[in-house]
Amino acid sequence: MAGKKYAKYIITEPKANFWTEEGAKKDGPDVIHPTVYIDDKVLKGAFYVECNWFWKANFYSPPVHTHNNMDEVLAFIGTDPANPQELCGEVELWLGDEQYFLTKSCLVYIPAGLKHCPMLVKRADRPIFHFSCGTSGAYEKEKAK
Repeated sequence: MAGKKYAKYIITEPKANFWTEEGAKKDGPDVIHPTVYIDDKVLKGAFYVECNWFWKANFYSPPVHTHNNMDEVLAFIGTDPANPQELCGEVELWLGDEQYFLTKSCLVYIPAGLKHCPMLVKRADRPIFHFSCGTSGAYEKEKAK
């Protein structure tokens, strides 16, 4: 694709330095696999999106936090082609002070300022595809109060 006018818009790389982040180091590549990542630093003007695979239950969760600069969407997608609505696993997710157990493929909308996490894959009978995206070019999180 080199030399093509719009080739820069096709992103095929995971987040730079993903494996230096605390959670990634704790869980390791047999638990989580970074797939692709984009934000304003990768491509000027782009909003934040990252995609990862969870192969099995994870032990690390991002700390409870908020995003005051953006709304966020989290996605958890099951990988059974015969049952695409089934997550084939279970994800524990906290929104505000409420605990949820997700067992269906879903999108979770998180308005700016809503405290969220922990987010833990409790069980993965099959790989779970996860992505998150936000309405800002920068992923910024603040420790929740």
